[in-house]
Amino acid sequence: MNEMTTIDRTQREYSDAVKKALARKPQLYINGEWVDSSGSATIDVEDPSNGKIVSSFCEATDKDVDRAVAAARAAFDDGRWRNLPPVVREKTLHKIADLIEAHADELAELEAIDVGKPKGMANVVDVPGAANHFRYMAGWAGKINGDTLPPYSMPGNMMFAYTLKEPVGVCAQIVPWNFPLLMACLKIAPALAAGCTTVLKPAEQTSLTALRLADLIHEAGVPAGVVNIITGYGHTVGDRMVKHPDVDKVAFTGSTEIGKLINRNATEHLKKVTLELGGKSPVVVMPDVDVAETAPGVAGAIFFNSGQVCVAGSRLYAHKSVFDKVVEGMAATADFWAPRPSLDPAAHMGPLVSKEQHERVLGYIEAGKRDGASVLMGGDAPAADGGYYVNPTILTDVNPQMSVVREEIFGPVVVAQRFEDLDEVVKEANDTPYGLAAGVWTKDASAAVRIAGQLKAGTVWVNCHAMIDPALPFGGYKESGLGHEQGRLGLEAYLETKSVLMKL
Repeated sequence: MNEMTTIDRTQREYSDAVKKALARKPQLYINGEWVDSSGSATIDVEDPSNGKIVSSFCEATDKDVDRAVAAARAAFDDGRWRNLPPVVREKTLHKIADLIEAHADELAELEAIDVGKPKGMANVVDVPGAANHFRYMAGWAGKINGDTLPPYSMPGNMMFAYTLKEPVGVCAQIVPWNFPLLMACLKIAPALAAGCTTVLKPAEQTSLTALRLADLIHEAGVPAGVVNIITGYGHTVGDRMVKHPDVDKVAFTGSTEIGKLINRNATEHLKKVTLELGGKSPVVVMPDVDVAETAPGVAGAIFFNSGQVCVAGSRLYAHKSVFDKVVEGMAATADFWAPRPSLDPAAHMGPLVSKEQHERVLGYIEAGKRDGASVLMGGDAPAADGGYYVNPTILTDVNPQMSVVREEIFGPVVVAQRFEDLDEVVKEANDTPYGLAAGVWTKDASAAVRIAGQLKAGTVWVNCHAMIDPALPFGGYKESGLGHEQGRLGLEAYLETKSVLMKL
């Protein structure tokens, strides 16, 4: 890995639209209006490419949470959204998607400044994905229906039975910092399609695009109180939202540790809960692969978004006959994945999101070295003036008991291991408390189907990785989550089923 002391780590000039967004007064979006917090505390926004403070937003109080939930409750109870004709909800969701696309470059730049991801990647992945989730769920708004069911134990000419699908109510939605805009849209879109109202809290590290999204939701004509966006810390604002008695459903994406806490707290009022949590995804490379094609794909599985992806392919299992060539091919991508400032047009990988995450990832790498792992590539931070950069890292000579193998690092670090026996590697791949995703690389379709069926993961990719589509349900096995998002199952998470039985 080349040291990058010659690269200018300062960001390029921000666009006028982004300067305006960064300079906005810290406020909360409650009941269709921008309002001041009842407290005076704010949270700084740091650009991880250079470590500079570029903006701030409100640290909401308990009173602010109560205001937001009350607005969502009133909007749900009086039916101002759920009782609209489905075609109106559908058109409104399409309008939000239109506005996201119209402001794509601004949103991508905000995401780059806030998260540290390359703006080019945000323009290709995050912003189109955000719009697509609204478009996909818009189509469901007019297709929510129950069933007519013939009674099983009663005469059919005496009884008429049917089911209704109804919105679950007020939702508390908490999203993570790695894909802030995309995750916000992924949660808000199905809630609106179903007729729910919501209070959304973005991560305290990355709230810029959620606040800008509130402007677009307002412009699209969503009635007051239907969507409320408040900012603050998870242990205060998020906790209050989860425990609030007027919240009917909680949707959370984040770490398994926090997900377990949220699940416990939500049970006090038996709220419905959807959790998309951590992962330590295995990638199995079979001996028949074309290494020249596979190695860059496997590298992208871990280095995309600086490895800050819940489904990152962080555990590589390559057959012993191709192992050396695969890891050499991954190492050959080092220049492509060399970390750069997020607004650098040449960037494919940016800095980590924060100093805390930077220290966490480097700490894991050092722990791996102490435990006996060898560094094939990277393993350090490039020399730079400011910014939270870590070089893409490949660790070999690892064993299943090392922390770098068992725990989610959430950085550009892959642990590479050889295998010989297929049944044994499947067993090792499944030896984890996580079960979010997995990957298989092979030319043998039969082998791919067999391995996919044996891996304990909610999503299995074959000859690709991290390909997410709004139509496909996404959820985890074991400690990687509860329930599903996306697809019809993602919509169903925001619906209640009511049975009606009528004597004729």
